[in-house]
Amino acid sequence: MKLHIKATRMELLQLRKRLAIATRGHKLLNDKLEGLMREFLSMLKEYKGRRILVDRELPGIVKLFILAYVTSSKNRVIMALEQSKTAYKFTLKQRRILNVPIPYFSVPKDQSIGQKDSIHNVNNIIAYSFLDTNSELDNAIIRLRDFFPNIIKLAEFEQSVRVVAKEIGKTRKRVNALEFSVIPKMKEDLKFIRNKLDEIERSNISRIMKIKDILGKG
Repeated sequence: MKLHIKATRMELLQLRKRLAIATRGHKLLNDKLEGLMREFLSMLKEYKGRRILVDRELPGIVKLFILAYVTSSKNRVIMALEQSKTAYKFTLKQRRILNVPIPYFSVPKDQSIGQKDSIHNVNNIIAYSFLDTNSELDNAIIRLRDFFPNIIKLAEFEQSVRVVAKEIGKTRKRVNALEFSVIPKMKEDLKFIRNKLDEIERSNISRIMKIKDILGKG
């Protein structure tokens, strides 16, 4: 017996409204979940492609640094690295996908990530003398400088994938709660109230009929 439910027409109307709102909310959340899944798969594909690129190219760059280190003096390598520093200016911002804040790096136009001719700033020219170093170090520094934007984009997509995956989990929980708990409970309560009101109505009709019979006999 549902003691917490008032079997009244007012309660029936209010419960119908809440059920309609819950049903609409379920549809909206389900649509959001499907949209997030599409975005997630797209981001995941992009992330995997960039991960493959970094995993393929970065070890070769590291190998050049190792060769430079073992074929040159430690001080020369450190000096060359200090003198060839390249500054990248970028800001971590957010864009919204299905009302979910997604992080991305905003880069000035003159050093936009991913554009071959714009990733070099005023420090583009190597400041140290080539006579003081070997070709492995020169190539390593140039390749790392040119490849660095790909590492930044990989970090951006990795974080984006994590954010969207977390939001998918939260949204799926809400969809399941509405679909398998909240909405069925409301429907069950509606059925209970309808049955109770029907029972009351039948009882009232029976009472009225008895009164009519008594009055008719009188």
